[in-house]
Amino acid sequence: MKGVVPLLKARDDALYGSKAVGLGTAARGGLPLPPGIALSGSVVEAVASGDETAIEQVRRAALPLPLPLAVRSSAVDEDGADASFAGQHQTLLGIRSADQVTDALRQIWWSANSDSAITYRQRVGLFARPSVGVVVQSLLDPEVAGVMFTQNPVTGAEERLIEASWGLGEAVVAARVIPDMFRIAPSGEILERRAGVKKIAIRPLPEGGTFEEEIPPERAEQLCLSDEQLDGLGRLAELCETVYGPARDIEWAIADGELYLLQCRAVTRGKGISSPSRPAEAVPAEAVAKVPLFADLKPRDVEQIRSLFKERRFAAGETVTKEGSGGAAFFLIQSGEADVSVRGRPRPKLTAGDYFGEIALIDGGERSATVTAATDLVCYGLTYWDFRPLVQSNATIAWGLLQALARRVRAEQEG
Repeated sequence: MKGVVPLLKARDDALYGSKAVGLGTAARGGLPLPPGIALSGSVVEAVASGDETAIEQVRRAALPLPLPLAVRSSAVDEDGADASFAGQHQTLLGIRSADQVTDALRQIWWSANSDSAITYRQRVGLFARPSVGVVVQSLLDPEVAGVMFTQNPVTGAEERLIEASWGLGEAVVAARVIPDMFRIAPSGEILERRAGVKKIAIRPLPEGGTFEEEIPPERAEQLCLSDEQLDGLGRLAELCETVYGPARDIEWAIADGELYLLQCRAVTRGKGISSPSRPAEAVPAEAVAKVPLFADLKPRDVEQIRSLFKERRFAAGETVTKEGSGGAAFFLIQSGEADVSVRGRPRPKLTAGDYFGEIALIDGGERSATVTAATDLVCYGLTYWDFRPLVQSNATIAWGLLQALARRVRAEQEG
């Protein structure tokens, strides 16, 4: 299976996504990057489906990378100038082995198919099957990190706007701190310095994942960048604009005294796991056959549908679906319990063998209920994107579904 390459060779947006190709451009342009690889959307989906060949291919490619690792989504339509998926697609930090990358890829694949991502896609007119490429890179343990705009994103002024904090840049990106702010003219003149309040720093854990380190009060409001470091960031901005063009949104980090580029994208117009890897389990055919929507299908048709499911896990307290949000996935519960509410009123709990969200398979419409994981929840998920082509190409399945929906409408009318 093709689709696993060093960042230097990531050239095709349709395969690897804009983030990976952007980093490939940086690598070919000589910009300072942590070592990494790019995975195509088809490879990520194969891993999410439990394909052992794809899993082994990714493991071998990730093995030479210095640990720990950062695993980030690179969807084909992500981070364009008119639509930013920041906050929609998952980033996993502090991956401690090549084997753990498998679980990270599954989580990222599902984050691109989550209700929040689907709702965003509907809002920006991108309601189509997401192709989720992924970037896997060595994770730095920086002294300081942050973001830099080569053009002021608020005023449009031709100046560098920098936000910075101690530790990993996720503290800035996720708004966990009030970062230091700097404005620099293209000439290099420092126009403004403003100290933030940086009470925590996000650091990688030795066993995987990250933690929040408390910053001593005397450092919380101390500027975290020197004039020399600001000068280096100014040069990085010039290099990025030379390679990519004007108006860039840059994520950067300084580790062991060296400045690294982490990500570079167009300014948007108006942005860890520690469990061991495990193979994906197949959803039992009898569980699929118990769903009324599939109850009258022949065993071979049930088998086709069963093969499309992918495992998805939710932590206790996590929202699985939210009433009124967009949705494109149906779920069967393998283990755990979930709370359900409609218009704020509680409904009976869902447990192993129960299912929800089946209408989303037909119309990709809004969720009719809020479902929250009452305990850690393991589900089998089936997306609209996988299900629709099967129905369109199989008249027997389509007719069985039509009959099931007719019975459902009749029962509701008679009730």
